[in-house]
Amino acid sequence: MNQAADAALPAAAPGKTIFGQPRGLATLFFTEMWERFTYYGMRAVLILFMVAAVDKGGLGLDDKTASAVYGMYIGGTYLFGLFGGWMADRLLGSRRAVLSGGLLIMAGNLMLAFGNTDIFFLGLLVITVGVGLLKPNASAMVAALYPEGGSRRDAGFSVFYMGINLGATIGPLLVAWFADRYGWRWGFALPAVGMAVGLAQFLWTRHYLGSAGLAPAQGARSSWTPVIAFLTAIAVLALLAMSGVLKINAVAMAEGASWAMLVLGVVYFAYLLLFAGLTQVEKNRVIVMVALVAASVMFWAGYEQTGASLNLFAERYTDRHVLGWNMPAGALQAVNPIFIILFAPLFAALWIALGKRGRDVNAAAKFGAGLILLGLGFVVMYFASQYTLAGQMVLPTWLVLTYLLHTFAELCLSPVGLSYMSKLAPPRFVGQVMGMWFLSMALGSNLAGQLTGQYDATHLESLPALFLKIFWYGVIGGVIMLLLTPFVKRMMAGVR
Repeated sequence: MNQAADAALPAAAPGKTIFGQPRGLATLFFTEMWERFTYYGMRAVLILFMVAAVDKGGLGLDDKTASAVYGMYIGGTYLFGLFGGWMADRLLGSRRAVLSGGLLIMAGNLMLAFGNTDIFFLGLLVITVGVGLLKPNASAMVAALYPEGGSRRDAGFSVFYMGINLGATIGPLLVAWFADRYGWRWGFALPAVGMAVGLAQFLWTRHYLGSAGLAPAQGARSSWTPVIAFLTAIAVLALLAMSGVLKINAVAMAEGASWAMLVLGVVYFAYLLLFAGLTQVEKNRVIVMVALVAASVMFWAGYEQTGASLNLFAERYTDRHVLGWNMPAGALQAVNPIFIILFAPLFAALWIALGKRGRDVNAAAKFGAGLILLGLGFVVMYFASQYTLAGQMVLPTWLVLTYLLHTFAELCLSPVGLSYMSKLAPPRFVGQVMGMWFLSMALGSNLAGQLTGQYDATHLESLPALFLKIFWYGVIGGVIMLLLTPFVKRMMAGVR
């Protein structure tokens, strides 16, 4: 996402290597692994804690409010990535941004663990800013370790990607177990410990990074004034909310955020088409990007049900007794990253094999397949939820099958979209266009919370209705993308 950093950050000095890769890659691998441990571990229990009864240690929120908060939190982590990239490029450098983000993530999780209700929501905001600072800039420093680019950098990012999914696998398993065995507060404390370990190893081994990420982009330094004003405004709003002066309706706030992000995306793409001075070829590619972004929003609105409606389904309607072990609901959140680790190399090999045979699959076709696979996952859950209407608990295999289909969908769409957006963007607008891609993820995640809010536990028929609705969204959107494939191929003008 932080594209400027890719070109502008100084390269790490040649030094110690591990299996032909820079030793600094291990530093960033473990930093990202622990950050994802923290992020996905906390996400695995977040909505479950918010809807749990007060006498059981939870917040006692209704499902609709908790879902809105969940969607805004997940969407906010993507949205603040734009802020984090700008901070690194203009003020801090990637290394200080990663350190600052890690400290905020650790502090935010401690606020979740030991604070009251108001402090809990403030802790979510602090974590959101921290993730926005750390995540894009850790990736930027990986790029800076390979100034020569090429296949060695690709291999480095593959290793880095495995660290992401390793953390995403371990986090839900351990955090859900801690929360189940020792209580919610200890469940939230464990991610803070994980981030502390990640920061400690980052500080201990940062010398292996050479000069990567030490300084902002050359000639791009900005003033701290807008940052101070922005953070002050957030602090004032938080204080007003905590004091009761400002009443916040989470559902209305989530709806307003969705509209604001939608308007921002529409205005930006209208600017590119009408006022950016692009050639006709570039405008055609912008039209393709609009289609890909729209499909991305639909995908993430369904995919992020993993931590929302599907997590609630695991908690309330799934028989989790496995070989004498009562599996915590949040532990099922580890299934998707396990599948990613297993199947990502196979999908990469598939795309390469098709390319060698001259049968490259168009971006629109891959997006269409991804949306249809997403929809098929929800039709599985539609049939599973029919058993719940009859008062039965279902086996975890229903969720596992759904997560398998959603993994295939993610591998068709997510890395492909990131790659194609960078190829389709006009050269002078690459950074901004990548920001729009992450905006689509933010909007989709926020909409995920609003969709989950349509499920009403007192009217159980609303659950299969929700799953069926997302199924139709996915399938119809996927079919439209498949039908657009010939048009998109012409409009891409040779981009592969």
